[in-house]
Amino acid sequence: MSKRGGEELNGAPLKAGQRPEHGSQNEEGLDFEDDFEDEYESEDEVMEAGVDGRPDAEREAEQKDAMDIDNKEQTFIPGRSVLQAGLSLTPDPSTYEMLHVMSTTWPCLSFDVVRDNLGDNRKRYPRTLYAVAGTQAEQSRAKENELMILKLSSLAKMDRGDTDSESGDDDDDEASDPILESKSIQLPSTTNRIRCFQPTQVSNDLSQIPMTLTATTLENAQILIHNVTPHLKALSTPGFMLQPDASKPLATLKMHRTEGYALDWAPASSFPVGRLLSGDCAGQIFSSQGTEAGTFVADLRPYVGHAGSVEEIQWSPSEKNVFASASSDGSVKVWDVRSKSRKPAVDVKISDTDVNVMSWSRQTSHLLATGADDGQWGVWDLRQWKPQGNGGQIKPSPVASFNFHKKAVTSIKWHPSDDSVVAVASADNTATLWDLSVEIDDEEYGKEAGLGLGEGAEKVPPQLLFIHHVEDGKELHWHPQMPGTVMVTGGSGFGVFKTISV
Repeated sequence: MSKRGGEELNGAPLKAGQRPEHGSQNEEGLDFEDDFEDEYESEDEVMEAGVDGRPDAEREAEQKDAMDIDNKEQTFIPGRSVLQAGLSLTPDPSTYEMLHVMSTTWPCLSFDVVRDNLGDNRKRYPRTLYAVAGTQAEQSRAKENELMILKLSSLAKMDRGDTDSESGDDDDDEASDPILESKSIQLPSTTNRIRCFQPTQVSNDLSQIPMTLTATTLENAQILIHNVTPHLKALSTPGFMLQPDASKPLATLKMHRTEGYALDWAPASSFPVGRLLSGDCAGQIFSSQGTEAGTFVADLRPYVGHAGSVEEIQWSPSEKNVFASASSDGSVKVWDVRSKSRKPAVDVKISDTDVNVMSWSRQTSHLLATGADDGQWGVWDLRQWKPQGNGGQIKPSPVASFNFHKKAVTSIKWHPSDDSVVAVASADNTATLWDLSVEIDDEEYGKEAGLGLGEGAEKVPPQLLFIHHVEDGKELHWHPQMPGTVMVTGGSGFGVFKTISV
Protein backbone atom coordinates (compact mmCIF):
# COMPACT_ATOMS: atom_id res chain seq x y z
CA MET A 1 0.00 0.00 0.00
CA SER A 2 1.36 3.40 -0.95
CA LYS A 3 1.78 6.13 1.67
CA ARG A 4 -0.56 9.07 1.65
CA GLY A 5 0.75 12.57 1.77
CA GLY A 6 0.17 14.81 4.76
CA GLU A 7 -2.08 17.13 2.78
CA GLU A 8 -4.61 14.34 2.24
CA LEU A 9 -5.31 13.96 5.98
CA ASN A 10 -7.06 17.25 6.63
CA GLY A 11 -6.87 19.36 3.57
CA ALA A 12 -3.67 21.09 4.73
CA PRO A 13 -0.44 19.73 6.13
CA LEU A 14 0.12 19.90 9.95
CA LYS A 15 2.78 22.21 11.28
CA ALA A 16 5.35 21.06 13.82
CA GLY A 17 3.79 20.56 17.25
CA GLN A 18 0.19 20.51 15.94
CA ARG A 19 -2.16 17.57 16.53
CA PRO A 20 -5.35 16.66 14.62
CA GLU A 21 -8.47 18.02 16.33
CA HIS A 22 -10.51 15.48 18.31
CA GLY A 23 -13.49 14.20 16.36
CA SER A 24 -12.10 15.34 13.06
CA GLN A 25 -13.25 13.73 9.87
CA ASN A 26 -9.85 12.04 9.53
CA GLU A 27 -9.96 10.42 13.00
CA GLU A 28 -13.43 9.02 12.49
CA GLY A 29 -12.25 7.27 9.37
CA LEU A 30 -9.37 5.38 11.11
CA ASP A 31 -10.03 1.99 12.68
CA PHE A 32 -7.13 0.30 14.64
CA GLU A 33 -7.40 -3.43 15.28
CA ASP A 34 -6.75 -4.73 18.81
CA ASP A 35 -4.81 -8.00 18.45
CA PHE A 36 -5.78 -9.06 21.99
CA GLU A 37 -9.43 -8.00 22.11
CA ASP A 38 -10.74 -11.57 21.92
CA GLU A 39 -8.18 -13.11 24.38
CA TYR A 40 -9.61 -11.79 27.65
CA GLU A 41 -13.13 -10.57 28.28
CA SER A 42 -12.49 -8.39 31.34
CA GLU A 43 -9.81 -6.80 33.52
CA ASP A 44 -10.85 -9.07 36.40
CA GLU A 45 -10.03 -12.11 34.32
CA VAL A 46 -6.60 -10.69 33.46
CA MET A 47 -5.77 -10.04 37.13
CA GLU A 48 -6.75 -13.56 38.14
CA ALA A 49 -4.79 -15.36 35.42
CA GLY A 50 -1.39 -13.70 35.97
CA VAL A 51 1.48 -13.47 33.52
CA ASP A 52 1.58 -17.14 32.47
CA GLY A 53 -2.14 -17.86 32.39
CA ARG A 54 -2.26 -19.33 35.93
CA PRO A 55 -3.33 -17.70 39.19
CA ASP A 56 -0.49 -15.78 40.88
CA ALA A 57 -0.84 -17.74 44.14
CA GLU A 58 -0.36 -21.08 42.38
CA ARG A 59 2.69 -19.88 40.46
CA GLU A 60 4.37 -18.32 43.54
CA ALA A 61 3.86 -21.48 45.62
CA GLU A 62 5.54 -23.55 42.91
CA GLN A 63 8.50 -21.17 42.73
CA LYS A 64 8.96 -21.30 46.52
CA ASP A 65 9.00 -25.12 46.47
CA ALA A 66 11.57 -25.08 43.69
CA MET A 67 13.80 -22.71 45.68
CA ASP A 68 13.58 -24.95 48.76
CA ILE A 69 14.58 -28.02 46.76
CA ASP A 70 17.43 -26.14 45.10
CA ASN A 71 18.82 -25.01 48.47
CA LYS A 72 18.65 -28.50 49.96
CA GLU A 73 20.53 -30.02 47.04
CA GLN A 74 23.23 -27.41 46.58
CA THR A 75 23.99 -25.91 50.00
CA PHE A 76 26.39 -28.00 52.14
CA ILE A 77 27.15 -26.87 55.70
CA PRO A 78 30.35 -28.57 57.01
CA GLY A 79 29.73 -30.22 60.36
CA ARG A 80 25.95 -30.13 59.83
CA SER A 81 25.09 -31.51 56.39
CA VAL A 82 25.64 -35.14 55.36
CA LEU A 83 27.26 -35.70 51.97
CA GLN A 84 25.17 -38.22 50.06
CA ALA A 85 26.78 -41.09 48.14
CA GLY A 86 27.81 -40.14 44.63
CA LEU A 87 27.99 -36.41 45.38
CA SER A 88 31.11 -34.27 45.65
CA LEU A 89 31.85 -30.86 47.13
CA THR A 90 32.90 -27.79 45.18
CA PRO A 91 34.40 -24.95 47.26
CA ASP A 92 33.24 -21.40 46.79
CA PRO A 93 36.25 -19.72 45.15
CA SER A 94 35.16 -16.30 46.39
CA THR A 95 35.91 -17.31 50.01
CA TYR A 96 39.45 -18.66 49.55
CA GLU A 97 42.60 -16.91 48.53
CA MET A 98 44.35 -20.27 48.21
CA LEU A 99 43.14 -23.88 48.47
CA HIS A 100 44.97 -27.12 47.66
CA VAL A 101 44.33 -30.73 48.70
CA MET A 102 46.82 -33.59 48.44
CA SER A 103 46.90 -37.23 49.50
CA THR A 104 49.62 -39.67 50.55
CA THR A 105 49.76 -43.47 50.38
CA TRP A 106 48.72 -43.77 54.02
CA PRO A 107 46.90 -41.23 56.18
CA CYS A 108 49.13 -38.93 58.21
CA LEU A 109 47.27 -38.13 61.40
CA SER A 110 50.02 -35.93 62.83
CA PHE A 111 52.42 -33.49 61.18
CA ASP A 112 54.39 -30.34 61.84
CA VAL A 113 55.39 -27.37 59.69
CA VAL A 114 59.11 -26.73 59.18
CA ARG A 115 60.47 -23.19 59.21
CA ASP A 116 62.49 -22.69 56.02
CA ASN A 117 64.96 -20.23 54.51
CA LEU A 118 62.52 -18.63 52.03
CA GLY A 119 61.77 -15.61 54.20
CA ASP A 120 59.15 -14.41 56.68
CA ASN A 121 55.84 -12.69 55.98
CA ARG A 122 55.61 -14.22 52.51
CA LYS A 123 52.63 -13.05 50.44
CA ARG A 124 53.57 -13.73 46.82
CA TYR A 125 52.38 -16.72 44.80
CA PRO A 126 53.06 -19.49 44.00
CA ARG A 127 54.15 -20.63 47.45
CA THR A 128 56.33 -23.39 48.87
CA LEU A 129 56.25 -25.04 52.28
CA TYR A 130 58.03 -27.88 54.07
CA ALA A 131 56.56 -30.25 56.65
CA VAL A 132 57.20 -33.53 58.45
CA ALA A 133 54.53 -36.17 59.02
CA GLY A 134 54.08 -39.71 60.33
CA THR A 135 51.87 -42.32 58.69
CA GLN A 136 49.18 -44.66 59.97
CA ALA A 137 49.36 -47.79 57.83
CA GLU A 138 47.00 -50.73 58.20
CA GLN A 139 47.90 -52.98 61.11
CA SER A 140 48.72 -55.88 58.79
CA ARG A 141 51.15 -53.64 56.89
CA ALA A 142 52.75 -51.85 59.83
CA LYS A 143 56.21 -52.20 58.26
CA GLU A 144 55.15 -49.69 55.62
CA ASN A 145 54.92 -46.88 58.16
CA GLU A 146 57.16 -43.93 57.43
CA LEU A 147 58.35 -40.59 58.68
CA MET A 148 57.72 -38.38 55.66
CA ILE A 149 59.63 -35.19 54.90
CA LEU A 150 57.43 -33.17 52.55
CA LYS A 151 57.90 -30.31 50.12
CA LEU A 152 54.74 -28.72 48.73
CA SER A 153 55.43 -26.27 45.93
CA SER A 154 53.62 -24.40 43.15
CA LEU A 155 50.83 -23.55 45.59
CA ALA A 156 49.00 -21.04 43.43
CA LYS A 157 46.40 -18.44 44.23
CA MET A 158 42.76 -19.45 43.87
CA ASP A 159 41.51 -19.04 40.30
CA ARG A 160 38.29 -17.05 40.58
CA GLY A 161 37.90 -16.67 36.83
CA ASP A 162 38.66 -12.94 36.96
CA THR A 163 40.17 -11.44 33.84
CA ASP A 164 41.41 -8.38 35.70
CA SER A 165 43.36 -8.23 38.93
CA GLU A 166 43.10 -5.35 41.35
CA SER A 167 46.79 -5.45 42.10
CA GLY A 168 47.83 -6.19 38.53
CA ASP A 169 48.58 -9.66 37.18
CA ASP A 170 52.10 -10.97 37.01
CA ASP A 171 53.46 -14.34 35.92
CA ASP A 172 54.06 -15.48 39.50
CA ASP A 173 50.34 -15.37 40.31
CA GLU A 174 49.22 -17.59 37.43
CA ALA A 175 47.45 -20.81 38.41
CA SER A 176 49.50 -24.02 38.28
CA ASP A 177 49.23 -27.58 39.51
CA PRO A 178 50.68 -28.11 43.01
CA ILE A 179 53.67 -30.40 43.38
CA LEU A 180 54.18 -32.80 46.31
CA GLU A 181 57.71 -34.18 46.79
CA SER A 182 58.86 -36.34 49.68
CA LYS A 183 61.68 -38.23 51.30
CA SER A 184 60.96 -40.96 53.80
CA ILE A 185 62.43 -42.78 56.78
CA GLN A 186 61.06 -46.20 57.66
CA LEU A 187 59.36 -46.48 61.07
CA PRO A 188 58.57 -49.67 63.02
CA SER A 189 55.09 -48.55 64.07
CA THR A 190 52.25 -46.06 63.59
CA THR A 191 52.96 -42.42 64.46
CA ASN A 192 50.81 -40.97 67.24
CA ARG A 193 52.40 -37.52 67.28
CA ILE A 194 55.34 -35.80 65.58
CA ARG A 195 57.00 -32.48 66.40
CA CYS A 196 60.05 -30.75 64.89
CA PHE A 197 62.73 -28.64 66.56
CA GLN A 198 65.45 -26.35 65.20
CA PRO A 199 68.39 -25.96 67.63
CA THR A 200 69.94 -22.55 68.13
CA GLN A 201 73.09 -22.27 66.06
CA VAL A 202 75.78 -19.59 66.13
CA SER A 203 76.00 -19.36 62.35
CA ASN A 204 73.41 -20.50 59.85
CA ASP A 205 73.87 -20.90 56.13
CA LEU A 206 71.00 -18.71 54.93
CA SER A 207 70.96 -20.56 51.63
CA GLN A 208 69.83 -23.75 53.42
CA ILE A 209 66.98 -24.72 55.73
CA PRO A 210 68.18 -24.61 59.38
CA MET A 211 69.15 -27.81 61.16
CA THR A 212 65.90 -29.65 61.95
CA LEU A 213 65.25 -32.50 64.39
CA THR A 214 62.06 -34.50 64.74
CA ALA A 215 60.59 -36.37 67.70
CA THR A 216 58.10 -39.10 66.81
CA THR A 217 56.07 -40.92 69.45
CA LEU A 218 54.96 -44.31 68.19
CA GLU A 219 52.17 -46.75 68.89
CA ASN A 220 54.76 -49.17 70.31
CA ALA A 221 55.56 -46.61 73.07
CA GLN A 222 58.97 -45.68 71.66
CA ILE A 223 60.09 -42.15 70.82
CA LEU A 224 62.50 -41.73 67.93
CA ILE A 225 64.70 -38.65 67.40
CA HIS A 226 65.88 -38.01 63.82
CA ASN A 227 67.97 -35.35 62.14
CA VAL A 228 66.02 -34.65 58.94
CA THR A 229 68.25 -31.78 57.78
CA PRO A 230 69.82 -33.88 54.96
CA HIS A 231 66.37 -34.91 53.72
CA LEU A 232 65.23 -31.29 53.61
CA LYS A 233 68.39 -30.38 51.71
CA ALA A 234 67.73 -33.17 49.23
CA LEU A 235 64.31 -31.64 48.55
CA SER A 236 65.53 -28.05 48.30
CA THR A 237 68.86 -28.56 46.51
CA PRO A 238 68.87 -30.28 43.09
CA GLY A 239 71.46 -33.00 42.80
CA PHE A 240 72.07 -33.43 46.54
CA MET A 241 72.42 -37.11 47.45
CA LEU A 242 71.49 -38.60 50.82
CA GLN A 243 74.14 -40.62 52.61
CA PRO A 244 73.32 -44.25 53.55
CA ASP A 245 73.21 -43.48 57.28
CA ALA A 246 71.10 -40.31 56.94
CA SER A 247 67.93 -42.07 58.13
CA LYS A 248 69.45 -43.58 61.27
CA PRO A 249 67.83 -42.17 64.45
CA LEU A 250 69.90 -40.04 66.81
CA ALA A 251 68.16 -41.69 69.76
CA THR A 252 65.50 -44.26 70.59
CA LEU A 253 63.81 -43.45 73.90
CA LYS A 254 62.10 -46.33 75.74
CA MET A 255 61.13 -44.92 79.14
CA HIS A 256 57.36 -45.15 78.49
CA ARG A 257 55.59 -48.42 79.27
CA THR A 258 52.48 -47.51 77.29
CA GLU A 259 51.91 -45.50 74.14
CA GLY A 260 51.19 -41.80 74.32
CA TYR A 261 50.20 -38.75 72.31
CA ALA A 262 51.49 -35.75 74.27
CA LEU A 263 54.74 -34.34 72.91
CA ASP A 264 56.39 -30.91 72.90
CA TRP A 265 59.83 -29.38 72.46
CA ALA A 266 60.92 -26.54 74.73
CA PRO A 267 61.68 -23.25 72.93
CA ALA A 268 65.22 -23.20 71.55
CA SER A 269 65.80 -19.93 73.37
CA SER A 270 65.40 -21.82 76.67
CA PHE A 271 67.15 -25.06 75.77
CA PRO A 272 69.39 -24.52 72.70
CA VAL A 273 70.25 -28.20 72.12
CA GLY A 274 66.75 -29.45 72.80
CA ARG A 275 64.57 -30.56 75.70
CA LEU A 276 61.55 -32.77 75.09
CA LEU A 277 58.52 -33.59 77.21
CA SER A 278 56.34 -36.65 76.46
CA GLY A 279 53.22 -38.04 78.12
CA ASP A 280 51.56 -41.45 77.93
CA CYS A 281 48.25 -43.21 78.48
CA ALA A 282 49.32 -44.22 82.00
CA GLY A 283 49.32 -40.57 83.10
CA GLN A 284 53.11 -40.24 83.32
CA ILE A 285 55.24 -37.42 81.87
CA PHE A 286 58.95 -37.80 81.11
CA SER A 287 61.66 -35.29 80.23
CA SER A 288 64.49 -35.96 77.76
CA GLN A 289 67.50 -33.66 77.43
CA GLY A 290 69.71 -33.10 74.39
CA THR A 291 73.49 -33.03 74.70
CA GLU A 292 76.23 -31.15 72.89
CA ALA A 293 77.26 -34.47 71.31
CA GLY A 294 73.90 -34.68 69.58
CA THR A 295 72.46 -37.52 71.66
CA PHE A 296 69.46 -37.50 74.01
CA VAL A 297 69.18 -38.73 77.58
CA ALA A 298 65.85 -39.47 79.27
CA ASP A 299 65.20 -38.74 82.93
CA LEU A 300 63.57 -41.91 84.27
CA ARG A 301 61.75 -40.08 87.09
CA PRO A 302 58.27 -39.22 85.77
CA TYR A 303 56.02 -36.30 86.64
CA VAL A 304 52.86 -37.82 88.13
CA GLY A 305 49.47 -36.41 89.07
CA HIS A 306 47.01 -37.19 86.30
CA ALA A 307 44.39 -39.89 86.86
CA GLY A 308 44.00 -40.48 83.12
CA SER A 309 45.91 -40.41 79.86
CA VAL A 310 48.07 -37.35 79.19
CA GLU A 311 46.70 -36.05 75.90
CA GLU A 312 48.65 -32.82 75.41
CA ILE A 313 51.72 -31.00 76.71
CA GLN A 314 52.72 -27.37 76.14
CA TRP A 315 55.82 -25.56 77.30
CA SER A 316 55.29 -22.02 78.55
CA PRO A 317 56.36 -19.45 75.92
CA SER A 318 57.64 -17.09 78.64
CA GLU A 319 58.68 -19.21 81.66
CA LYS A 320 61.67 -21.44 80.97
CA ASN A 321 60.87 -24.08 83.60
CA VAL A 322 57.06 -24.17 83.35
CA PHE A 323 54.82 -26.45 81.29
CA ALA A 324 51.14 -27.43 81.23
CA SER A 325 49.50 -30.79 80.58
CA ALA A 326 45.95 -31.77 79.57
CA SER A 327 44.40 -35.13 80.36
CA SER A 328 41.45 -37.43 79.78
CA ASP A 329 40.70 -36.90 83.49
CA GLY A 330 39.24 -33.49 82.51
CA SER A 331 42.01 -31.44 84.08
CA VAL A 332 44.86 -29.16 83.07
CA LYS A 333 47.87 -29.08 85.38
CA VAL A 334 50.73 -26.59 85.50
CA TRP A 335 54.18 -27.86 86.49
CA ASP A 336 57.61 -26.54 87.42
CA VAL A 337 60.38 -28.83 86.15
CA ARG A 338 62.59 -27.84 89.08
CA SER A 339 60.17 -29.35 91.60
CA LYS A 340 61.75 -32.28 93.42
CA SER A 341 58.33 -33.74 94.24
CA ARG A 342 57.42 -34.06 90.53
CA LYS A 343 53.89 -32.92 91.47
CA PRO A 344 51.85 -30.18 89.74
CA ALA A 345 51.94 -26.63 91.10
CA VAL A 346 48.36 -25.90 89.92
CA ASP A 347 45.55 -28.39 89.32
CA VAL A 348 42.52 -27.10 87.36
CA LYS A 349 39.29 -28.94 86.54
CA ILE A 350 38.02 -27.58 83.21
CA SER A 351 35.83 -30.33 81.70
CA ASP A 352 33.70 -33.35 82.53
CA THR A 353 35.13 -35.11 79.45
CA ASP A 354 38.60 -35.68 78.01
CA VAL A 355 40.69 -32.56 77.41
CA ASN A 356 42.22 -33.55 74.08
CA VAL A 357 44.26 -30.56 72.97
CA MET A 358 45.75 -27.33 74.22
CA SER A 359 47.58 -24.28 72.85
CA TRP A 360 49.54 -21.63 74.75
CA SER A 361 49.46 -18.18 73.16
CA ARG A 362 52.90 -17.01 72.02
CA GLN A 363 51.73 -13.39 71.90
CA THR A 364 49.87 -13.16 75.22
CA SER A 365 51.44 -15.73 77.53
CA HIS A 366 48.67 -15.69 80.14
CA LEU A 367 46.13 -17.08 77.63
CA LEU A 368 45.65 -20.82 77.19
CA ALA A 369 43.18 -22.43 74.77
CA THR A 370 41.81 -25.96 75.29
CA GLY A 371 39.58 -28.33 73.32
CA ALA A 372 37.57 -31.20 74.77
CA ASP A 373 35.98 -34.48 73.70
CA ASP A 374 32.45 -33.04 73.91
CA GLY A 375 33.20 -30.47 71.17
CA GLN A 376 33.62 -27.52 73.52
CA TRP A 377 36.67 -25.30 73.42
CA GLY A 378 37.58 -22.37 75.61
CA VAL A 379 40.16 -19.75 76.51
CA TRP A 380 41.55 -19.40 80.02
CA ASP A 381 43.31 -16.55 81.79
CA LEU A 382 46.18 -18.12 83.71
CA ARG A 383 46.34 -15.14 86.03
CA GLN A 384 43.15 -16.48 87.61
CA TRP A 385 44.76 -19.88 88.30
CA LYS A 386 46.06 -19.51 91.84
CA PRO A 387 47.65 -22.48 93.62
CA GLN A 388 45.64 -23.86 96.54
CA GLY A 389 47.41 -24.05 99.88
CA ASN A 390 46.14 -27.60 100.42
CA GLY A 391 47.03 -28.68 96.89
CA GLY A 392 43.34 -29.00 95.97
CA GLN A 393 41.78 -28.67 92.54
CA ILE A 394 40.37 -25.32 91.42
CA LYS A 395 37.47 -24.68 89.02
CA PRO A 396 37.80 -21.24 87.42
CA SER A 397 35.59 -19.92 84.61
CA PRO A 398 36.90 -19.47 81.07
CA VAL A 399 37.14 -15.99 79.59
CA ALA A 400 35.56 -17.40 76.43
CA SER A 401 33.80 -20.69 75.73
CA PHE A 402 32.19 -22.11 72.58
CA ASN A 403 29.99 -25.13 71.99
CA PHE A 404 29.77 -24.95 68.20
CA HIS A 405 31.45 -28.23 67.20
CA LYS A 406 29.29 -31.35 67.31
CA LYS A 407 32.11 -33.85 67.90
CA ALA A 408 35.48 -33.95 69.66
CA VAL A 409 37.94 -31.10 69.19
CA THR A 410 41.09 -32.72 67.79
CA SER A 411 43.43 -29.74 67.35
CA ILE A 412 43.61 -26.11 68.43
CA LYS A 413 46.22 -23.47 67.57
CA TRP A 414 46.67 -19.77 68.27
CA HIS A 415 47.59 -17.62 65.29
CA PRO A 416 51.39 -17.07 65.48
CA SER A 417 51.16 -13.27 65.30
CA ASP A 418 47.56 -12.35 66.19
CA ASP A 419 46.50 -13.28 69.72
CA SER A 420 42.81 -12.83 68.89
CA VAL A 421 42.64 -15.50 66.16
CA VAL A 422 42.35 -19.24 66.85
CA ALA A 423 42.10 -22.25 64.51
CA VAL A 424 40.20 -25.36 65.63
CA ALA A 425 39.88 -28.82 64.03
CA SER A 426 37.15 -31.26 64.95
CA ALA A 427 36.02 -34.82 64.28
CA ASP A 428 32.79 -33.32 62.87
CA ASN A 429 34.65 -32.83 59.55
CA THR A 430 35.39 -29.15 60.06
CA ALA A 431 38.26 -26.78 60.64
CA THR A 432 37.09 -23.41 61.92
CA LEU A 433 38.70 -20.00 62.28
CA TRP A 434 37.69 -17.66 65.11
CA ASP A 435 38.27 -14.00 65.95
CA LEU A 436 38.01 -13.42 69.70
CA SER A 437 38.27 -9.65 69.29
CA VAL A 438 34.63 -9.62 68.14
CA GLU A 439 32.53 -8.73 71.15
CA ILE A 440 28.75 -8.80 71.48
CA ASP A 441 26.67 -8.61 74.63
CA ASP A 442 24.03 -11.17 75.58
CA GLU A 443 21.13 -8.82 74.92
CA GLU A 444 22.29 -8.02 71.39
CA TYR A 445 23.09 -11.67 70.66
CA GLY A 446 19.63 -12.68 71.85
CA LYS A 447 18.04 -10.44 69.22
CA GLU A 448 19.87 -12.06 66.34
CA ALA A 449 17.85 -14.26 64.04
CA GLY A 450 20.73 -16.70 63.63
CA LEU A 451 21.62 -18.78 60.61
CA GLY A 452 19.79 -21.96 59.67
CA LEU A 453 22.48 -24.62 60.01
CA GLY A 454 21.03 -28.10 59.90
CA GLU A 455 17.77 -28.46 61.75
CA GLY A 456 16.18 -25.29 63.07
CA ALA A 457 17.74 -21.86 63.12
CA GLU A 458 20.96 -22.46 65.06
CA LYS A 459 22.78 -19.29 66.01
CA VAL A 460 26.33 -18.91 64.81
CA PRO A 461 28.69 -17.24 67.31
CA PRO A 462 29.71 -13.82 65.97
CA GLN A 463 33.37 -14.74 66.59
CA LEU A 464 33.20 -17.52 63.99
CA LEU A 465 35.03 -16.37 60.86
CA PHE A 466 35.17 -19.43 58.62
CA ILE A 467 34.17 -23.10 58.31
CA HIS A 468 36.43 -25.33 56.19
CA HIS A 469 35.46 -28.90 55.30
CA VAL A 470 38.06 -31.58 56.13
CA GLU A 471 37.16 -35.22 56.36
CA ASP A 472 37.86 -36.58 59.86
CA GLY A 473 40.13 -33.65 60.73
CA LYS A 474 42.99 -34.63 63.05
CA GLU A 475 45.53 -31.82 63.26
CA LEU A 476 46.17 -28.33 61.94
CA HIS A 477 48.94 -25.76 62.07
CA TRP A 478 49.39 -22.15 61.02
CA HIS A 479 52.40 -21.59 58.79
CA PRO A 480 54.70 -19.28 60.81
CA GLN A 481 56.13 -17.54 57.71
CA MET A 482 53.02 -17.16 55.53
CA PRO A 483 50.40 -15.07 57.38
CA GLY A 484 46.95 -16.65 57.48
CA THR A 485 48.00 -19.91 55.81
CA VAL A 486 46.68 -23.09 57.46
CA MET A 487 47.71 -26.70 56.84
CA VAL A 488 45.39 -29.46 58.02
CA THR A 489 45.41 -33.26 57.87
CA GLY A 490 42.59 -35.76 58.04
CA GLY A 491 41.38 -39.09 56.78
CA SER A 492 41.50 -38.07 53.12
CA GLY A 493 44.89 -36.32 53.10
CA PHE A 494 46.35 -32.84 53.50
CA GLY A 495 44.81 -29.47 52.82
CA VAL A 496 46.56 -26.11 52.56
CA PHE A 497 44.38 -23.03 52.49
CA LYS A 498 44.18 -19.32 53.13
CA THR A 499 40.82 -17.62 53.46
CA ILE A 500 39.84 -14.07 52.60
CA SER A 501 38.91 -13.53 56.27
CA VAL A 502 42.36 -14.01 57.89
